[in-house]
Amino acid sequence: MTRLIPTEDELHAYVDERLSPARRAEVQAWLAANPQEAARVEAWRSDARRLRAALAGFGEQPGPAQLDLGQLQRRLRQRRQRRLASAAVLLLALGMGGVGGWQARQATWAGNDLPMADAVQAHRLFAGSQALDIQASDPAQLRDWLGRHFNRVGQLPDLAGYGFQPVGARLLSNEQGAAALLVFQDRNGQRISLFLRSPGDRYQRMPEGQRVDGQLEARYWSHGAYNFALVSAADDVRGAGVGEVLRLGL
Repeated sequence: MTRLIPTEDELHAYVDERLSPARRAEVQAWLAANPQEAARVEAWRSDARRLRAALAGFGEQPGPAQLDLGQLQRRLRQRRQRRLASAAVLLLALGMGGVGGWQARQATWAGNDLPMADAVQAHRLFAGSQALDIQASDPAQLRDWLGRHFNRVGQLPDLAGYGFQPVGARLLSNEQGAAALLVFQDRNGQRISLFLRSPGDRYQRMPEGQRVDGQLEARYWSHGAYNFALVSAADDVRGAGVGEVLRLGL
């Protein structure tokens, strides 16, 4: 079956004109049906145009090094992610070892009435990127990683019954201590993430609930020592089942 939903990497390849003609036509059709995603991709394309304009004629200047346009574009996308994080009151400090240096403060979320807003934003920033501390396609490997960092978490369930396999994980932090984002993907490239953190003194424990944020849906709950949130596409009917399996398993 033809894969219709493009992955984040394919969207970047579409902007860079590195897709095959057939796949490019499929991505164009998907973007036409998803205007929000189309606007996001067009913003990337505008960045690329500005980058090329800024570098116009630079290659004619003397110098031993040759510019890697792809690398420059990736750096520009990273800067866009950091600006997005700042606008959402997320503080990024990349390059700080395995923890990744990601810190989130909820003190200034509007009215403090958006449950697990940090989970939704972490999904937007990291679930579709390569910014994961580990790449783990084996559920046992992901369980081992989770157990090493969070010894009071229950057994991570296998989500293969819903079509999801592990992709990897990123260790995060907030004012209360360690947090984490675990990423899963189905055979069509659709990704979901499980976010967990300690409630601590500042954050409240989460009653079981759910909310839609743009094209994403967060299902959240508290169990044991942690708050959890499953973030998935709002139109993915598997979210309810996956959330229930995780809530009972963790």
